[in-house]
Amino acid sequence: MLSINTYNAIAQRGLSIIQDDETYVLNDTPTPDGLLIRSMNLHETEIPASVKAIARAGAGVNNIPVDTCTENGVVVFNTPGANANAVKELVLASLITSSRNLFSAVQWTSTLNGAGEGIPKLVEAEKKSFVGTEVKGKKLGVVGLGAIGVLVANDALALGMDVVAYDPFISVDAAWRLSREVNRAMSLEEVWAECDFVTLHIPLTEKTSNYVNRESFYKMKKGLTLLNFSRGELVDEEGLAMAVEEGIIRNYITDFPNEKVLALPNVIAVPHLGASTVESEENCAVMATKQLKSFLETGNIKHAVNLPDVELPYSGKTRVTVMHKNVPNMVGSITSVLSKFGVNIADMINRSKQAWAYTMIDVDQELSTQDKQKVEEELKLIEEVVTARLI
Repeated sequence: MLSINTYNAIAQRGLSIIQDDETYVLNDTPTPDGLLIRSMNLHETEIPASVKAIARAGAGVNNIPVDTCTENGVVVFNTPGANANAVKELVLASLITSSRNLFSAVQWTSTLNGAGEGIPKLVEAEKKSFVGTEVKGKKLGVVGLGAIGVLVANDALALGMDVVAYDPFISVDAAWRLSREVNRAMSLEEVWAECDFVTLHIPLTEKTSNYVNRESFYKMKKGLTLLNFSRGELVDEEGLAMAVEEGIIRNYITDFPNEKVLALPNVIAVPHLGASTVESEENCAVMATKQLKSFLETGNIKHAVNLPDVELPYSGKTRVTVMHKNVPNMVGSITSVLSKFGVNIADMINRSKQAWAYTMIDVDQELSTQDKQKVEEELKLIEEVVTARLI
């Protein structure tokens, strides 16, 4: 039996995948094989030594101690793209409504409550204060062409916008999905200088913290609207305050309000609703659950943040999986252990991601439980091996 414990409210569509499988126990053991989470802060939680993998039903993994998990041989999964449509819709909705001054107009209208029969006259007198602009024909800059960025770029074209995108690290898959009508920006400076709107779709890392800073703002076209539905820390708030005061930024639309941002004029703050749809939560839960089950049952890895994608069709015979440091001669050391037990290799794959690697080997014969245990113990004695598992 395999066991999975959950934190937070995981959508039932995801939970049912576990509940309908008689080989699993859900939330019924202090020593689970896997954890399924959403926003639970695992930095402040002791992760049981039995845990082999953690799957987050969402894209960001800031709530998971990824480095510590990696050192302990725990694979960490996320669900890139599962909430992409939800975020895309909110980005485009915010872009249009801000351009038409809809947020401030609706807020003003709510103050008319109690004005009785005078409301229509007041509306007609004041509506000129909220004259906006259409997005058709305007230039949108998309910074980052992951799952969300590609959807935003493609759908903005359908709105009649001129779209330019910047991503020096675009994946082959994203390039296939991106419309050929999207223009490529050769530099970030080109995006700042030419665009009426810019939307950010990049991850938060040490390198991207304050990605949009004071220097960036001075390079922007005056009156630009900046949309940030990725992470608040991507934008330098001191620089933002300057840019708003000097009229460089017409509107700053963010999904990450805080006290500094809320104190600024021309800020439209959304209470972190980017992925808050029923469909998005279900998609994330299903994707996370399937990734977690696939790893526990077959050793296959897809969409891990700390290890590469490693997949082989599962034959049902014995499979050897080893997580180890990415150093020379590891494959030779692993196969040497298998040869001691007279094991014949049928198929093998080895992939690395920065300092870490993962080797998966299928063997021709089925091993007894006792022999599996002996092989695991011997593999774990290899100095650079973090964890070994025979399935």
